[in-house]
Amino acid sequence: MRWTLKPKPNLDTVKFLQQALQVDESIASLLVQRGIETFEQAKDFFRPSLNDLHDPFLMKDMDKAVARIETAIQNNENILVYGDYDVDGTTAVSLMSSYLLSSYSNVATYIPDRYNEGYGISYMGIDFAHDNEFSLIIALDCGIKAIDKVAYAKEKNIDFIICDHHRPGDNIPNAIAVLDPKQNDCNYPYNELCGCGVGFKLIQALASKKGETIEDVIKYLDLVATAIGADIVPITGENRILAYYGLQVINEKPRAGFKAIINQIKKETLTITDVVFIIAPRINAAGRMKHGQYAVDLLTETNIQTAEVYAKEIEDFNTDRKDADKQITIEALQQIQDNKEEEQYTSVVYQENWHKGVIGIVASRLIETYYRPTLVFTKSGDKLAASARSVKGFDVYNALEACSEHIEQFGGHKYAAGLTLKVENYEAFKHKFEAVVEATIDKKLLTPEITIDTQIELNTITPKFYRILSQFAPFGPGNMAPVFMSDNLKDTGYGKCVGEDDKHLRITVKQPNSNKIVCIGFGLGNKLNIIKREDSFMAAYSIDENHWQGNVSLQLKLRDIKE
Repeated sequence: MRWTLKPKPNLDTVKFLQQALQVDESIASLLVQRGIETFEQAKDFFRPSLNDLHDPFLMKDMDKAVARIETAIQNNENILVYGDYDVDGTTAVSLMSSYLLSSYSNVATYIPDRYNEGYGISYMGIDFAHDNEFSLIIALDCGIKAIDKVAYAKEKNIDFIICDHHRPGDNIPNAIAVLDPKQNDCNYPYNELCGCGVGFKLIQALASKKGETIEDVIKYLDLVATAIGADIVPITGENRILAYYGLQVINEKPRAGFKAIINQIKKETLTITDVVFIIAPRINAAGRMKHGQYAVDLLTETNIQTAEVYAKEIEDFNTDRKDADKQITIEALQQIQDNKEEEQYTSVVYQENWHKGVIGIVASRLIETYYRPTLVFTKSGDKLAASARSVKGFDVYNALEACSEHIEQFGGHKYAAGLTLKVENYEAFKHKFEAVVEATIDKKLLTPEITIDTQIELNTITPKFYRILSQFAPFGPGNMAPVFMSDNLKDTGYGKCVGEDDKHLRITVKQPNSNKIVCIGFGLGNKLNIIKREDSFMAAYSIDENHWQGNVSLQLKLRDIKE
């Protein structure tokens, strides 16, 4: 691991904020690192306000989108809410359809089949709309590159409203309205919304035209918070406000679908991390293993008994997903091992019978072992389909763009993308991708990095310190949980390996003149020898609470240990 200590912020600014807030210097320093330098900014950070959400009509084409939906409702038209099969797409479809259905009945949902139709808007979906007399499709979390599909729909007298957050290409589809804050000519103040977030701005605009306020649409923020966490968008600005209030909805007044999942996992208060690792994988499992419509059915269901039946089905899909990704990961790691050449800058693997629904998860797992930009391919019809994942600091989307002569279709983000190509182009693509990455990646990015906010003494860690730290949440990109470093640490003699295959490390540490504190290091079992030596050592860690048999205590969650 590469340890990178963030630069120390301006001391005068830190001292000024420390006095204004009456907090420890280390807390003030963490805030200044996050761009918070005044009492007012700190107040906005610690107490996010719905009043600070931007006017949805600042988004390009929002007035056109609202006018077209209002016309559809006046004319009694059939509206089809269409979205991708992942968490962002299914939550967005659930949000939009349930909002429209609360006052208008001619609304249906459509999630494309991952295997028969693939990602995004499909000709099959448009044909379905035509055959069933839908004259308006609202596409969420997809569509920004669907130029031919939108033109095809127009021929069939079907209008499109696109709500997307992916990067546009050179041309924009000829839709009635295209809502995407990443368009160059869109002046919306915040361009990091997820697809469900863009959908929320549309229902916020529709609600305001009906004389409703933000209070009337808060109940939909549980879906938005889930999409924000699952889609790994920055938890800054508007996203932070949406996630903060969305978590409150999940914990205080969850919809039946969330309640059914929470009842299964028996957890009381969910953090954004719980949403990412507990709720989101289950919602995703529907589209991965069976069909994304199962997720929409769960998330739009209002009867708790029915929701519990749906949640049980989705739990079964999730179990199947876990089994599939475990097996494929073993096979993919073996393939990399068998084909290892001297110096590889990428990991590209392929087997035609791998389950298409889990190749994205497998790509992430491979990065845990071989820290390289990674592509996992499988057969999809007569083509090959892949999921791409990247390492911190490297834009895999740009790398794929540089290989576009070998690719049929691709889309995505800096760190995650999807693509299809012809079978005969696989080898040429694989070599080109390796060459592009080798030529453009900073070699230090091939070693995982721990970014450390600041160095502290163990005596700094008190219940009050932790209480203030926990108010930095919700955490995520752009506002990660603080990581600290302490040196001159010694094990008190109880350090041991725990867990399956002694994979994890549990130690109790102290510094001279400090209290003892328990540490848990997941995946750090191989570092036991460092702490058993007479010499002191240093650790990088975050701080959390350990709940055990009714007792709550602070513990260090170790990221790494060094001599």
